[in-house]
Amino acid sequence: MDFTVDGLIFLMAAMLIIGVAATKFSSRLGMPSLVLFLIAGMLLSEIIYFENTEFVQLVGILALIIILFEGGTQTSWQSIRPVVGASTSLATAGVLITSGIVGVAAVWILDLSWLEGLLLGAIVGSTDAAAVFSVLGTKNIKAKLTSTLEAESGTNDPMAVFLTVMFIELIQIPETGVWSMISGFIIQMSVGLIAGLVLGRLTVFAITKINLDASGLYPVLALSFAIFTYSGTTFIGGSGLLAVYIMAVVVGNYEIPYRHSILRFNEGFAWMMQIVMFIMLGLLVFPNQLLEVIWQGMLLSLILMLIARPIGVFLSMIGMKYNGKEKLFISWAGLKGAVPIVLATYPIVAGVDNAMLIFNTVFFVVLTSALIQGGTLSWLGNKLGLAGDDKPQSPYSLELIALGKTESEMVELTIPKEAAVAGMKLADITLPKYTLITAVIRKEKILTPTGVTRLKEGDTLYVLTKKKTRDLVKVRFYQKKWVDEEKNETVEMENDETKESGS
Repeated sequence: MDFTVDGLIFLMAAMLIIGVAATKFSSRLGMPSLVLFLIAGMLLSEIIYFENTEFVQLVGILALIIILFEGGTQTSWQSIRPVVGASTSLATAGVLITSGIVGVAAVWILDLSWLEGLLLGAIVGSTDAAAVFSVLGTKNIKAKLTSTLEAESGTNDPMAVFLTVMFIELIQIPETGVWSMISGFIIQMSVGLIAGLVLGRLTVFAITKINLDASGLYPVLALSFAIFTYSGTTFIGGSGLLAVYIMAVVVGNYEIPYRHSILRFNEGFAWMMQIVMFIMLGLLVFPNQLLEVIWQGMLLSLILMLIARPIGVFLSMIGMKYNGKEKLFISWAGLKGAVPIVLATYPIVAGVDNAMLIFNTVFFVVLTSALIQGGTLSWLGNKLGLAGDDKPQSPYSLELIALGKTESEMVELTIPKEAAVAGMKLADITLPKYTLITAVIRKEKILTPTGVTRLKEGDTLYVLTKKKTRDLVKVRFYQKKWVDEEKNETVEMENDETKESGS
């Protein structure tokens, strides 16, 4: 079918409308929305014939950049720092072990050559950031496990890409040196890590120092740096996907102007790209072709979910401070999604024999993984007693919307445990000149701040201050000892939660 410009625009609109409607049904059905996106694409493939694999691959990579950037900016370094070792081991050794077991199984089940079987294993070996971020974002799972899985899914794509490209080259050029490729992978990871850190700091510097004439340009600037990070890192021989995630974590853990605008823009854009990407990936598949590999795909899915992933997790996490229940949950949370399907287009583009068989099988494995594992993740977490506290989320958001040339900024602060200001009246807190507390949110209620308003642990404050005094304001509210500048003495404050104030 030849598409006109108007036809493509109509197709895009239809995909977005169907995708948004699918998210509503997915929450009611208790399954990941990506399953319905893929099914919607498959149904559309019966009406619209679409086979431009290169274009889908391009859209898929662009979507992964945006999804990794959005997920990274929402990741707290404080929460992932304790699990860096575990997530790194899962992202490397875990992927390698999982890929090997699935690859061996694929050789016998699909009657593939050894290299073709290992290629299929490499494609489905990694967890998918888009699937993990979207599913875990709605689950009440302990922070330690959530951080481990998010960090793993954000950093294991380079290993999957490396293995996929390596096996394709070995199939096409058997005399390719494996050791040279392994050394190249180490260089890619190192360059990606360094580039992510450097470009992350550069992004923070640019957003903080530049004065744009429109606040809406700040999210565009941040996203532009993310895309530049991928392309620039790839150009110099590094892992672009790893660099984007590292860069996003750096940006997300700095206080930058228009932070809420940037995060909300990223969230909406990431959802749009997820919808477009999964539906377009579904367009490449025809339901009757999936029926031809149904029993092979189901058998490989069971081997992946029940054997390969658990063995990879338990072996790669030997000696780490995770108990059996936690490792079991991490094993079950190895969701597959966009990355395996995008990687499955590589053999098609490269012209590898049995490329369509590999693609259809991978698609079936992803579909069953998202449906079975994603749909039962919350249930398993509750059964294993791994459900954590509800994620604290303020139902309010306030940000100063003005020309970028303003010298003032609205800062959001939450009073931490044992903070010195907990129990203090606002009138007793010495703040920098031209600083104004505009609102206090306590237990989802907005208090109008006055001099007699007494702060409590967990209060969320919106403070209007000069950009140059922003860090000082944070120190004043976060410190555990209070320095009274007028008396020049340190006063230990006690948190007297029995004292209430009217607003």
